Amino acid sequence: MFDIRDLFRWERFVTPSIIKIFYWLALAGAVLAGLRGLVYGLLEMTASLLNGIVIMIGALLTMLIGIILARLAAEFVLIVFRINEHLGEIRRQGDPR
Repeated sequence: MFDIRDLFRWERFVTPSIIKIFYWLALAGAVLAGLRGLVYGLLEMTASLLNGIVIMIGALLTMLIGIILARLAAEFVLIVFRINEHLGEIRRQGDPR
């Protein structure tokens, strides 16, 4: 887990602990952007039905793509740190004691 003292020491990476926070913030941002687009689409329907439907479909696609991209970015960062851990274990196995 994340400890505030880890910010001042270099033995442990902090990013894997806080990437989950950034993931949830990006997820909330994608959902809020999609909901905003849906509301705008509903308002646009009063002027033009077709434009409103297109905007709402675009908002749903934007929300879906945002959720997927947030997950991919978070997993990419975690994979980089996991590779670092595995390489450290391999190096330790090769060191003669």
